[in-house]
Amino acid sequence: MKFAEHLSAHITPEWRTQYIQYEMMKDLLYEAQENAPTEEVAGTAVIQRYFAKFEEKFFVTCDKELAKINTFFSEKLAEAQRKFASLQSEMNQVTEQEEPIPTLRSRRHSLLRRSRSKEKLIKTRTRTIQDLKLAFSEFYLSLILLQNYQSLNFTGFRKILKKHDKLMETDRGAAWRTEHVEVAPFYTNKQIDKLIGDTEAVVTSELEGGNRQRAMKRLRVPPLGEQQTPWTTFRVGLFSGIFLVLSLVVVISAVFSRFDIELWPAVRMYRGSFLIVFFLYLLGLNTWGWRKFGVNHVLIFEIDPRHHLSHSEILEVASFLGVLWSMSVLGYIYSDVLKIPSFVHPLILVGFMLLFLLNPLKIFYHRARFWFLRILFRIFTAPFHPVNFADFWLADQLNSLVAVLLDFEYMICYFIYEVEWHDDPNPKICTSWKYGIRSVMACLPAWFRFAQCLRRYRDTKHAFPHLVNAGKYSTSFFVIAFATLSRVHGEVTGETHSHTFYYLWICAAIPNVYIMVPPQRLQVRPTATPSTTCGSVQLSLMYI
Repeated sequence: MKFAEHLSAHITPEWRTQYIQYEMMKDLLYEAQENAPTEEVAGTAVIQRYFAKFEEKFFVTCDKELAKINTFFSEKLAEAQRKFASLQSEMNQVTEQEEPIPTLRSRRHSLLRRSRSKEKLIKTRTRTIQDLKLAFSEFYLSLILLQNYQSLNFTGFRKILKKHDKLMETDRGAAWRTEHVEVAPFYTNKQIDKLIGDTEAVVTSELEGGNRQRAMKRLRVPPLGEQQTPWTTFRVGLFSGIFLVLSLVVVISAVFSRFDIELWPAVRMYRGSFLIVFFLYLLGLNTWGWRKFGVNHVLIFEIDPRHHLSHSEILEVASFLGVLWSMSVLGYIYSDVLKIPSFVHPLILVGFMLLFLLNPLKIFYHRARFWFLRILFRIFTAPFHPVNFADFWLADQLNSLVAVLLDFEYMICYFIYEVEWHDDPNPKICTSWKYGIRSVMACLPAWFRFAQCLRRYRDTKHAFPHLVNAGKYSTSFFVIAFATLSRVHGEVTGETHSHTFYYLWICAAIPNVYIMVPPQRLQVRPTATPSTTCGSVQLSLMYI
């Protein structure tokens, strides 16, 4: 990997402008070389003056970059020192209480026999200790990021000055590095290393009872450019290959099967789970792309760098679920041969996917699954929480996954009303719109983003873009309302297209198709993450 890509992939996004502008300085060097006069046109003296003037300009740029980095580093170092002193003060207040922290567990049974006020005090202290552990963990991460800032900027100066010497055929770049960079405070100051060591010592001795292994497990931050394990890559290839073969078998079986299967119920019950698998595949590819092109999604999404899924692990989950999906579809097609009721297969598949997501045991990417569930909870309760980047990003994705919600609702209805559990199944109730449930489900993703936009306006008081976005998502409500009225009118009267509600639906759908175009054009910045803006269009076409 070239250093420019390495730098882009490992910077802290909030500090982007405070790093060495390596690409800009590299462009200066290449421009100077390309625009240099040749010996055929100008004499040696002219060429020497040209390069002398350029070097003066180049080293002035280096001075500015160095001053910027030194200033920023000094500010962040002072901030870290104040934060460490504050954390130590808080910890001392806890440890100076009557009973020391390490003996809390050993005295638990005796404490339970004391007064309720004492129990409340112990619970409060326990929560305080957990808060301190979390605070020290976050503080340690900030120190690692600042240490990484030191390393990246020094490497950047070394690389660009080495390139300068190579292109200009001189050693003045190396001399400038020795005289300026290697004596600069951002490079010579080792206070960050001391703070890292002090933090490790404090957490080990005061918060983890002297257990350094447990302390470092809590604190250690893996490198963001960490290579994937061969076994993960192997499993991705294995499951993806099996999924591809089974998918071909599913297509061939569905086309040439002689068995009497219910086609549309199968499509509705398997479409949603397939879209989830497909979404995970795309997310894995997105994550790989972000990593490759220097978008630090781990910090943008505010994910703990110690516990996050790489693109390989996301693809592994997607391909594994894809294999299960294909096997379930084949089981549905050949249910007569297997002597198993056809409706059992999609039920087992969805049940397994829910169990995988909700499994409370600390296995199968426990932290990632519960991070996802926390984000979902914040989306469902959007008006009551400040909106973070991950919240509105995932809510945007849900706008393109309306079919998943509708199919999930259909499956619940199918197993309640259409499966022959009793003697009076009702095969039409689950696809009917007159009960309003499908309309509510279709409105939910747009409502989530609508509520988030209003919350963002409440927090920032910026009408643009938050109220504008809220208005954009509110148009989906009209589309769904008119589509529902049109469907209900058709169910009651038998008229499909020649009625007022149908034309109102068309009028409401057209602006939805139009307003999704501008956001797509705006997503051209390399730091932007893909956000789905076609949810309204999907809602518009839902009627068809």
